Amino acid sequence: MSNDAQVTFLTQDAYDRLAAELEHLSTTGRDEIAKRIEAAREEGDLKENGGYHAAKDEQGKQEARIRTLQSLLKNATVGDAPESTGTVEPGTVVTATIAGGEEVFLLGNREIGNGSELDVYSEASPLGAAILGLKEGDETSYTAPNGRSIAVEIIKVETYNGQ
Repeated sequence: MSNDAQVTFLTQDAYDRLAAELEHLSTTGRDEIAKRIEAAREEGDLKENGGYHAAKDEQGKQEARIRTLQSLLKNATVGDAPESTGTVEPGTVVTATIAGGEEVFLLGNREIGNGSELDVYSEASPLGAAILGLKEGDETSYTAPNGRSIAVEIIKVETYNGQ
């Protein structure tokens, strides 16, 4: 395992869902793509065969997703969302004033927020990196991708309940 692999917090539900997706893609998904590629190949000239190229493209995307899931699951810390202590950490729900507007979001990997109404910001994002470790009432700013400095105030940090 490389030292630069990012450890990601996942709830047990998210871990199980992603492990099932990986299992499906690695078995049934690969078989289905292989059959589609073979069927398209039998149609003849591959240069102008749209079905063949679409299936190969889908195969590439599927293999990339398999690699992403393998890495994510291998480097995941699995458990209940951390009990909030008022400090921003992965797996907490944060209420913050960002550039003058109030936002409520989950800090962590987007996979744990799947099915939730909450927006999810990665702890590696500019916003996530700026607020990680802050407490309720703390203020900071971060540089957005467009170069603007954006003010942030942490209002509330709560335990993520999966919704």
